[in-house]
Amino acid sequence: MRIRVECYAGYRGEETPRRIWMGNRKIEIKEVQDQWLSPDHRYFKILGDDNAVYILRHDSKSWEWNLTFYKAQQ
Repeated sequence: MRIRVECYAGYRGEETPRRIWMGNRKIEIKEVQDQWLSPDHRYFKILGDDNAVYILRHDSKSWEWNLTFYKAQQ
């Protein structure tokens, strides 16, 4: 699923997601729980203000963001 992501650029220029938009729904990011790299993508495992867990994928070539995993609060 394609999403819109607002980021904070750190002092070294890497972008860290701060909020995501899915349609008109805004989700604030409470915590970045993990992040990792693959050859063409960066991944972020986040906890949203809805207490759901999301994994976001950022394509380093096209600069597009995708939602690759979602788990609702139990």
